[in-house]
Order: sequence, then structure tokens, then C-alpha cells
Amino acid sequence: MNNTISKIGVFTSGGDAPGMNAAIRAVVRTSIYYKKEVFGIMQGYDGMIAGEIVKLGVRSVGNIIQRGGTILKCARSKEFRTPEGRKKAFDNLKKNGIDALVAIGGDGTFAGLKVFYEEYGIPSICLPGTIDNDIAGTDYTIGFDTATNTAVDAIDKIRDTAISHNRLFFIEVMGRHSGYIGINCGIAGGAVVTIIPEEDMTLEQLFNKLDEGGKTNKKSSLVVVAEGSKIGRAMDLAQKFAERNNYFDIKVTILGHLQRGGNPTYFDRVLASKMGVAAVEGLLNNKSGTMVGILNNQIVYNSFDTIINNKHLIDEEAIRISKILSI
Repeated sequence: MNNTISKIGVFTSGGDAPGMNAAIRAVVRTSIYYKKEVFGIMQGYDGMIAGEIVKLGVRSVGNIIQRGGTILKCARSKEFRTPEGRKKAFDNLKKNGIDALVAIGGDGTFAGLKVFYEEYGIPSICLPGTIDNDIAGTDYTIGFDTATNTAVDAIDKIRDTAISHNRLFFIEVMGRHSGYIGINCGIAGGAVVTIIPEEDMTLEQLFNKLDEGGKTNKKSSLVVVAEGSKIGRAMDLAQKFAERNNYFDIKVTILGHLQRGGNPTYFDRVLASKMGVAAVEGLLNNKSGTMVGILNNQIVYNSFDTIINNKHLIDEEAIRISKILSI
């Protein structure tokens, strides 16, 4: 075990994700279990630069495992992208005696930490905290399960009113570059069409699919649209289809940041807890410069290069199943 580490800093960065608090709790309590001091860095990299650093204890993270968001707050930092900003951050860590870091966030967080690690050599490990589930080297990211469950719950409620009023709903879910939320919501919510960034669906294909429903007297339907759809967002697609539609009453619902909030599911709480323990133990066992992942229900450590240079690709089987079930 690496006995040179005595003080561990933990922070959350980028967008918040349900389960981040559970991860913070696990990092803090595991650090203390191994008789290490632990500090929370507020507001991500911006807080590191500004010196917003607080010591955390066992009771500091009591009653947070069930809470959404992050008690350490999140931010995206432009200044940290500069050598001057990173130098300020390092000086503040040094002033507080922090000699190891655990970062919880997405690919932008990891890219920043990789540069910082290469410049200053401070032992560092990342945890994948993002609702998009788009990080390579792990089957699941912290927050994905909760965000998808939140979206499916909303879609179920929308289906009730769609059936009652004979409506076609275009429902937009998060996913600028990844269709994981979209494809899983489409299957679980019974969508007639699911549009994700990874697929090259055309407007004509979309319209033909919806026209089929109209021809068979289908009076209500749901279309799930990931916000990164190549053919347009939900509002655009609804307007374009309305120009040629004479049988559906068309409505649009954009779920937006609703998906980021709320209490994490049991799955995200357990996943975050396992990863938080693994992060501290990884630091103490010289696995620095890595991200904790979970593959086939086993904890793994992936190098920064591996996770930054690759992407968690969408499951082609899920796309196939979605198409079969949407007839």
C-alpha cells in the first residue's frame, strides 16, 4: 500500500449526475477507514483554482447517499484549461497538503485531470459520473440509471394523455452525442420511433414510419428524440411532420434537466459506493492515472488514454430490438 498519500482531495466537475453524493460519501469514508484525511474541493476545477477547499469527516457526508445533485457543487472551468490556471490549482492543493485526487465527472473532467496529472504528477483517479453513459471502459456511469428511470416515468405519464386524446407526442430526452438514454427510453416506453445521434435516420424514413400508423388508424404514438439527433430536435421534427399530417394531434415535451435531478436509484447508489471505495483503494495501491469502471459486474481500472481516446459505443442489439418492437 502506498503510504506516501496522507491527504486526498475529492471534487465533482462538469454536469451533475444522480449518485455523485453517494460517490463522495464513499470516497470520504473509505479514506478515513484507511486513516487518511480527506478534503472536499468546491465548484470543481474553479474551486481548486480559487482555493475553496474544506476538510470533510465521517459526519460531513451523513444523510447524503439518497440526495441528488452534489454537495460539492459542479462547474466547468475555462481557467483550468490554461497553464496559469492549473498552476494556481496546484499551489492551492500543495498549501492544503493534498497529495492525491479523486475526480467525479465526465470526459471533460477526465481530459483536464489527465493534463494536470502529466504536468504535476499528483496521484489521481477518476470516477465516471455522467447521465449519458458514454464513457469507455465501463458498462455503466453514475447517474445513467436514475436519469433513464426518470425519463421513462415521465414517458409513461405522457402515454396516458396521448391515449386519452389521440395524440402523437415527440418527447426529447438528453443525449447530445450519445443515444444510450434515448434507445433505452424508447424500448422501455414503447416508442414507435427512437431517434439517436448514432443513427442516420432520414426525415423521409421517420415520416414513412409515422404514416404507417396513420394508415392503420393508430390514433396515438410516442416518438423519442435524443437532443443530438442529426435530423433535428423534437420541436423541429414535430413542426415538419405537422405540415404533412392530417390525422395526428401533435404535441411536444422536452424533458430537459428534469433528468439530471432527483434521488438516485438503488443501482446508482450501489454503483457509486463501489466505485468510491475502489477509487481510494486504487490510489493506495498505485493505480494512479486511471478511471474506475465496472465491466461484467467487476471493478476495473482503465488508463486515462484509454478512456479519453475511446467512446462507449451504443449497443447495436438494443437498436435492433427497438425496431422490431416498434411495429
